[in-house]
Amino acid sequence: MTFWSNSLESADIIAFVIVALMPISAAMLLTQKNPYQALVLRGILGAIAALVYALFGAADVALTEALVGTMLSTLLYGVAVRSSMTMRLGYLRDFPIKEQKAELITPIKSLLNPYQLRLELYPYDTVKDLQEAYEAEDIHSVLHTVDKAVENSASPYLLQTRLQSIYDILHHPSLEAIAQVSYAPSIQSQEK
Repeated sequence: MTFWSNSLESADIIAFVIVALMPISAAMLLTQKNPYQALVLRGILGAIAALVYALFGAADVALTEALVGTMLSTLLYGVAVRSSMTMRLGYLRDFPIKEQKAELITPIKSLLNPYQLRLELYPYDTVKDLQEAYEAEDIHSVLHTVDKAVENSASPYLLQTRLQSIYDILHHPSLEAIAQVSYAPSIQSQEK
């Protein structure tokens, strides 16, 4: 008789520990700032929930939670986070982007890194194509060279963005020494 009571008590303790992991992992998930780490914690939370369902005899609910709640939703969230955590920068194809990487692209990336944003570069053949992409919201920002005869500027580049949040990130003294950073919802509205 004592054998069964001891094993039952140890099983209860294990169940309590597993159930206690749910609010702990949920609290960790809510306080996470990095979206990729939050995805991992979401997967862990779903796996713990499936384990709890299985412990309490709800195998069908556990299977559904494991397949849909954990695997599918985490995969879909991962795709959404990956596609939304990018800054798309358009430039003209004749712009010397490779030569200016250390001077211009590296500081932009270093400003985006604390926000877990990636920089994607999109070359365009003509100014018209670049403007159309900006107006169609295919790109977030445009990189131009500044004509010294037209503009009275110490910096040779103009980085124009249509998103206030990206402007707030890039409007930093370390980048302003290299390029003018401006906010314009669209090129057409700036020309009016």
